[in-house]
Amino acid sequence: MAIRGLAGLATGFVFAAGAAVALGPEVSGGPSAPGRWETRAPMLSERTEVAGAAIGERIYIVGGFVPGGVTGSLEEYDAATNTWRQRAPLPVAVHHAAMIAVGNRVFVLGGFRGAWDPHNAVWEYDPASDLWTSRAPMGVARGGLAAAAVGDRIYVFSGTGPDRTDTPMTEELDPVTNTWRRRAPIPTPRNHHAAVAVGGKIYTFVGRRGGQNVNVTEIYDPATDTWTSGAPIPTARSGIAAAAIGGRIYVFGGELGRPTTYPENEMYEVATNTWSARAPMPTPRHGLAAVAVRDRIYVISGGPRPGGSYSNVNEVFIPGEGR
Repeated sequence: MAIRGLAGLATGFVFAAGAAVALGPEVSGGPSAPGRWETRAPMLSERTEVAGAAIGERIYIVGGFVPGGVTGSLEEYDAATNTWRQRAPLPVAVHHAAMIAVGNRVFVLGGFRGAWDPHNAVWEYDPASDLWTSRAPMGVARGGLAAAAVGDRIYVFSGTGPDRTDTPMTEELDPVTNTWRRRAPIPTPRNHHAAVAVGGKIYTFVGRRGGQNVNVTEIYDPATDTWTSGAPIPTARSGIAAAAIGGRIYVFGGELGRPTTYPENEMYEVATNTWSARAPMPTPRHGLAAVAVRDRIYVISGGPRPGGSYSNVNEVFIPGEGR
């Protein structure tokens, strides 16, 4: 794996395929932190502030900061063969975007262009044809946003807008009609947060507001267009990634408030509205992607140090929870 610093990267964002690679060593969480980690083939490039999603056993990682600037590069990882390959790049270079899979397509929403210029563009990628298509833009430009899908609808939450404040706006995209509508605003506007759908509801976690980490769990129900509060996460952080297996959501990494990045891996049990610690990340990072494939979660890329750093790390978490 490669881990490097990114000289010259702006760090002041505090606004409100190759051949198969042998598997690396296994890292256990110990008796007090269930689950284990394994190393997989690293990405082809080193990045941070990426977005990721999966269709079947193929994981797609797009955008982010790279040495010398921002990229639109798209890499595809095949979990079955543990190999990476380059695909058609996103037509724009972007970082702090959101990426969601719906059916056999992936969608990239918003993000920042250049340094911190938020935009409202939406792009749809078809892996079969390796082509990108522009879709209807969001109602507000935003970066550092979160997104999730319920059924065939995509929902985007908060993020930092052109005025450098965090918008409370929630929007819903219908990919079939290519139309947006506004929904109930998020109670705590923020950036650098995550959203995960489980059982028809969307769980939004932590993030950054006014340059400070928050520990909120806020739950959106698309059926009733209402918000409720969940149990706050034990460790407030931002620049995290999250993914679900069954009724359990795992929140990984983060930064801000410590001289190092966060190794925390905390699990939210949807049925009981409770949190518990799981095996910490072997390589603490922020600006990473977490993508569930079958019974494991691939935690990919991200900065190993707060601010300007990047990596091509690909570590897989195997929860081992009873189901």
